Amino acid sequence: MLDHVGMQCTDLVASAAFYDVVLAPLGAQRIMDFGSAIGYGVPPHPDFWISAQETGEGFRESHLAFTAPTRAAVMAFFDLAVAQGAVVLHEPRLWPEYHATYYGAFVRDPDGNNIEAVCHLPELG
Repeated sequence: MLDHVGMQCTDLVASAAFYDVVLAPLGAQRIMDFGSAIGYGVPPHPDFWISAQETGEGFRESHLAFTAPTRAAVMAFFDLAVAQGAVVLHEPRLWPEYHATYYGAFVRDPDGNNIEAVCHLPELG
């Protein structure tokens, strides 16, 4: 449904360093870098963009959920985010109130946004 989404960051360098690390287990990487805007995704299509804050004042929290291919990738995302200093909102777990196989973890990025990795697949045994 969405082609791409973008967020403005108060510290683009810190946010880029964070997303460079935590998106890797989800299969995403930095694809384009224009200095003031950086695009991430699975090559060749950057579908998540961060840029330097240029408009507005104050903080407006955003929530972004990134698709993870496996539950192990959700855990890797979470572990790397915590290692990068992210504040833990919710540790990886099933969220049956969403649906029976919704497995997600939630952290705050360097700007305080609610960032999630989610796998919708059942655990493979």
